Amino acid sequence: MSEKLPHFIWIILLAMAPVAELRVGIPIAISYEFTPLAAFGLGVLGNILPIPFVFFFIRPLFRYLRRLPFLHSIVEKLETKARYKSTRIARYRFWGLVLFVAIPLPGTGAWTGALIASLLDMRFKLAMPAIFIGVLIAGILVTALSTGAFAGWEWVKEVFILK
Repeated sequence: MSEKLPHFIWIILLAMAPVAELRVGIPIAISYEFTPLAAFGLGVLGNILPIPFVFFFIRPLFRYLRRLPFLHSIVEKLETKARYKSTRIARYRFWGLVLFVAIPLPGTGAWTGALIASLLDMRFKLAMPAIFIGVLIAGILVTALSTGAFAGWEWVKEVFILK
């Protein structure tokens, strides 16, 4: 990481990044000797910051990108994948979105949750609290896994492959 920016800024930026999110931010923060609580806080903060922007601007952005021939197929694939993942969320709405975001695995999380909520035309007042609760749950799980809270649970480590 760059010496020009403090580590806590890098952790927030990592947690803001799609795919990485807090699944990467929290373990790296702990490896930089942040306390588990500080790592959790930075991970959650970074993970939740971009969500309003994703929710409100992803559809207009996709409409624009779809006009560019070299990006059209990528946008189509992203929307198709999100719509496929949205079937259970559409059925259970709030709690479906909470559970989807709370599972700290690739392809789930706040970014995809916000995309799905936007594509399902969920109201922001419903989607944002659901995503926030899901991020809190995911943050607790990732922090626990990163600090060895499940040390005797070998199958958990194998499933999440964190440490």
